[in-house]
Amino acid sequence: MLCIVYVIAVTTLLGMAGVLVERALPANFPRRWIWCVTIALSLLIPPVYRLNHAASVTDAFVQSAARNELYAMIISPLWLASSAILVLWGLTNAVRVALIMHRSRKAKTHRNTVDGYSVVVTDAVGPATVGILRSNVLLPRWVLALPRIQRQYVVRHEAEHRSAHDARLLFAASLTLLLVPWNLALWWMLRRLALAVEMDCDNRVVAALGNPNAYGELLLKVAQASSRGPSLQPALLGKGMLERRLIHLVAPEPLRRMQRFLLPALACALLVVVFIMPHPVLPSDSPDAHAAMTTPVSSVTR
Repeated sequence: MLCIVYVIAVTTLLGMAGVLVERALPANFPRRWIWCVTIALSLLIPPVYRLNHAASVTDAFVQSAARNELYAMIISPLWLASSAILVLWGLTNAVRVALIMHRSRKAKTHRNTVDGYSVVVTDAVGPATVGILRSNVLLPRWVLALPRIQRQYVVRHEAEHRSAHDARLLFAASLTLLLVPWNLALWWMLRRLALAVEMDCDNRVVAALGNPNAYGELLLKVAQASSRGPSLQPALLGKGMLERRLIHLVAPEPLRRMQRFLLPALACALLVVVFIMPHPVLPSDSPDAHAAMTTPVSSVTR
């Protein structure tokens, strides 16, 4: 049980450090790498410290060996069930995308080219970039009726996602949840990664086509149109991320000179805390551990 608390604490501290580093970066600087690194560290640090940086637990924890065994009997099935639900959820979304692609092929619209980019025109789903082995841009029919410049923004945004392999990146990152589905801090970090992916894509689109104000107005229009139909977590929009993306595009918060040094320093301090915090492992060679393992449960619980 303490190990779970430790993993969540490590992930939370790493996420806080990631936020501080992200805020210290210039507005047009790529941000996805921050969350890729923090997610990787949140998975690597606990097992490495379990082997190389273990610390004896308190006597109270040793005396409650039977209680922790009971916790393990309860938590393990819930852990496996949560991972199975996530797998089922992912397979369901994959089947849904396959059905959408099948209907588009049947309607002979799967090889449409819009503004020089190959897209899959759907009845209402999208805009979104889907696919792991082969990425495809799903474009709803109503996008075709937009003014030319707005349509170019939509298509270019999805094309940028496809060229940057964002769908593969988010898929690979989401696989970490199968290992620790109970880690709420990791869910939050994956959401920050998705936001960073969108912001990076927005920056590339505006750098290529210009006019961030017009692009921001388009985001609002896409949000209104997408809310009236089915969605696949639209890559152009991103649920719950619109306000942050608009502020980042139109009115980014200026960074003071002191913040440029203070924020990275605080992030480094959090990293130090992560690396000096001992993993709550009961060493197998300690006398207390041996006694806890060999003492009958009945005698422990008296």
